Amino acid sequence: MRATLRWAHSDLRTHRGEALFLTLATAGIVASLLLATALFGYATNPWERVFTQARGAHVWIHAGGSADARRLAGLDGVESLAGPYPTQSATVADRGARAAVELRGTSRMPSVGRPLLTAGHWLDPARPDGVVLESSLARALLAEPGDTLTLPGTRRTLTVEGIADSAEPRYRPGEQPGLVWALPSALPAPRGQVTGLRLHDPADTDYVVQRAVTVLGAGAVDDVSTWQQARSEAQGDNRLLGQVLGLFGLGALVAAGLAVHGAIGTRVRGHLRDISVLKAIGFTPGQVVRIFLLQHLAYALLGTVAAAVAIEALGSRIPGRLGDAVRVWQGLPGHAVALSAVPVGAMLFIALTTGLAAWRAGRVPPVPLPRPSGPAGGRLTGLGRRALGLRLPAALVLGCHKAFAGRGRSLATVARLTLPLLLIVVALSAWTTLDRFHSSPERLGLPTALAVRSDGAVSDARVRSLLAADHRVTAAYPGVEVAALVPGQTGTIALRGLGTHSQPYPYTLAEGRAAHGPDEAVAGQGLLDLLDVRVGDWVRMTVGEQPQILHIVGRSIEPQNAGRVVTTSLDTLRENDPRLSPAFYQLRLRQGADPRQVAAGLAAAGHGHLDVHTVPNPADGLSPLRGVVTGLTAVLALIGLVELLTAIGGSVREGERDVLALRAIGMSPRQITAITVTATACTTLAAAVAGTALGLPLARRLIDAQGSSSGIGAGIAQSPSPGLLLLVGAAAVLGAAVLAALPAARAARRRLADTLSAVA
Repeated sequence: MRATLRWAHSDLRTHRGEALFLTLATAGIVASLLLATALFGYATNPWERVFTQARGAHVWIHAGGSADARRLAGLDGVESLAGPYPTQSATVADRGARAAVELRGTSRMPSVGRPLLTAGHWLDPARPDGVVLESSLARALLAEPGDTLTLPGTRRTLTVEGIADSAEPRYRPGEQPGLVWALPSALPAPRGQVTGLRLHDPADTDYVVQRAVTVLGAGAVDDVSTWQQARSEAQGDNRLLGQVLGLFGLGALVAAGLAVHGAIGTRVRGHLRDISVLKAIGFTPGQVVRIFLLQHLAYALLGTVAAAVAIEALGSRIPGRLGDAVRVWQGLPGHAVALSAVPVGAMLFIALTTGLAAWRAGRVPPVPLPRPSGPAGGRLTGLGRRALGLRLPAALVLGCHKAFAGRGRSLATVARLTLPLLLIVVALSAWTTLDRFHSSPERLGLPTALAVRSDGAVSDARVRSLLAADHRVTAAYPGVEVAALVPGQTGTIALRGLGTHSQPYPYTLAEGRAAHGPDEAVAGQGLLDLLDVRVGDWVRMTVGEQPQILHIVGRSIEPQNAGRVVTTSLDTLRENDPRLSPAFYQLRLRQGADPRQVAAGLAAAGHGHLDVHTVPNPADGLSPLRGVVTGLTAVLALIGLVELLTAIGGSVREGERDVLALRAIGMSPRQITAITVTATACTTLAAAVAGTALGLPLARRLIDAQGSSSGIGAGIAQSPSPGLLLLVGAAAVLGAAVLAALPAARAARRRLADTLSAVA
């Protein structure tokens, strides 16, 4: 045991940098995997906790005020009913912020779909103007208990009595109105009603929805939302961040395992004589294997423990969503199991790769075999001889020959170095795609910057004149959006009429063509998946009691409503209802115009009768992804650095026997150094080219696959600019050359006696 510890201590002193980088890389990998676990728990648990505690309804049905919703209590599979509650659409404002809301009248705390108060208190009959806000709406309005909300265009005010969590779909500007609970007396003219159905078996959701629509009548149903949709929206960006962290963490773990495998293999080749001596003095093969295995497991153990302690102690202090995720995760039942299982899993994987490499050390014979007399790379190739004939620098030619002469070993080194560079290219592609959403949203399904709605007090002609008077508005596309029942009447989708035949809406198409003719439409990926149709098919849906048949001629990039959107022109919808008038306008702004300033100007010009808000960008919720990509790139760079140090050490040791021959033919120490530096640079260049060539299509597939699964659709992936890729590759090659220069120079300037002993 004492000899084993002395060997490990000696090896640690010789390879301090490599040990440090392996420990840091392991810590970064385990930390990313733990954060991914926290994000998955954070994405799933809060909504499920709220749904369970609130006895959430599995189905919410919005219907007309004349529908007899109480009949739904007798449907098969319905356990209990929430409501029906009278509803009224309105716009509220607080501290300059405005939001479209649904006022829901209820005289007492519901037993199904019960709001979970987080601040303030429930409605008090003595305060008829009191309301309770859903928490996401309260955050958007920056509202707190005691604040007064105004209803623009009226003299009415509402007082915030409390804030509550709900398992229903959250407020999303321009897509989903916020939820406000109020006393029935606060709704003087309710125009609809909403009913919640809690089911015996959640798997029967589609069947119950179909039966409910049949009972109420398709013309009476305005909208249907299910618990699956609410859960998916609640998980949203958190689940995506968890997937990114998990994917890169696992990829980095594989890269680290391969780097450790290569490091041990190179070290075994460099210490064949030392290992033979150990066996000659009585070390068994198992003891030799344990030396390498325990040494690298100690590095991994140090890194995993450091990562687990850091995440447990400091993870909740990370600013933003990551800190919130860790804080919630630490309170979940499975937290302790995950905190130990992830590091143990990483340790086992590293132990596996380490054991495979250390097994080679156990097979080294006790009597060292003589080294081959010929050069490891074999004779100079014909191409190399012709290059020398052209009087190219000998160091350059011999360096390139050395890099690719030992094919199997060279290819293994290139492959191990390619993996972290490939993952870095994928990470940069994710960063570039996110940046493109911000810098060029029109190329990714967001051609307009603002949406304008009138509260009804201003005529459509007046709205058009206000928009035309603002020189910062280059185009205003009239539109309406209605909920349409899908075939089978198991749910609703968004049917939009945007633009006209004379002024078509500028869709961002990923497949097919734009909708020009009558009854033509484009659809998002989420709708195509929901209805199991493709571009070129005809789809039938029901709007009220009117059927609407559309020909899907293209697939658009649709970031809103999970892609469950079918869009046609306003003129096409008017063919069924000539009285249809625009409900909103989508605005394109002049380049350089600030959307917030334009929104403020239009709201002021409308004297409080216009609701103007920016079109939501899905990338806004992914801002933590930038920090994630940065951290993962640093971890991958550490792994690549370990592999580079291993390759440089192996190259220097294998080149020691060639120093005498090179000196004999008149090469200077500087030229001998240049051979090793060139060989290392060529190896890194080959890895950079391979990593870029493989990483770009892989990144496109991964990003498009994520876009398809989220409903946005494939076609959103953006590759990094050639300049950025060239910069990354050049930095890798230059860094490898710099790292190789010092050890190569030391080897080239060694005394002849030392060189003779090394090759003996």
